[in-house]
Amino acid sequence: MTNLRTSQFSPNTYARTGGVLYLIIIVAGLFGEMFVRNSLIVSGDAAATANNILGSQLLWRIGISVDLIMQVCDLPLMFIFYVLLKPVNKNLALLNLLFNLIQTAVLVANKLNLVLALFFLGDAEYLTAFDPKQLQTLSYLSIRLHDYGFGIGLIFFGFVCLIEGRLIIKSGFWPKAIGVLMQVAGVFYLVNSFSLLIAPNFASTLFPYIMVPCFVAELSFCLWLLIKGVNVPLWDRRVMENLN
Repeated sequence: MTNLRTSQFSPNTYARTGGVLYLIIIVAGLFGEMFVRNSLIVSGDAAATANNILGSQLLWRIGISVDLIMQVCDLPLMFIFYVLLKPVNKNLALLNLLFNLIQTAVLVANKLNLVLALFFLGDAEYLTAFDPKQLQTLSYLSIRLHDYGFGIGLIFFGFVCLIEGRLIIKSGFWPKAIGVLMQVAGVFYLVNSFSLLIAPNFASTLFPYIMVPCFVAELSFCLWLLIKGVNVPLWDRRVMENLN
């Protein structure tokens, strides 16, 4: 069993590859949200936001591209998590992957709202049917729709964190504390997203503070994957239990 695993499959190689992908996702997410959108979007001011985007179109486009790179990295990462967590509970690991797939699909489609925001500020002939203020407003509405699309995507990721946390706690080859942190993050993601839909004013007072525990949980898991990987003997034991 050990020789077969060593020659064909190394859980630590998967774990550390997952850690690299997770780190790229975290850094890309921070870049898109904090460095690009937070620096260009002026809350409640469509005209100022439009002027900022027009003055930094390349940065806006780079932000969209980096967001999509983040989603591309998410696909191999969810496969890695499925492979590593399958010995704990195959059905839950598959359910976790499905929730993650929906989250990624929603977030990828949602990037079109950021592209649309740029289209409204272009100089195409068909846009002359609208006056500049209308176009600025439509652009800002596209950005606001992106915010809601992001929140909807995170509903599915909230369930990913809850399921993943449960699997980590049961695994034995990863610390239970990380599993608990991931489940706390899942609850916070769900509270944030449903607050955005049900009580947006309340949600605005929660954000970004409610995201701090989520960041701590995901960064902790990412660093553990990078530095420690997997407790291989315990992972092997899980595999053997499933074979018996």
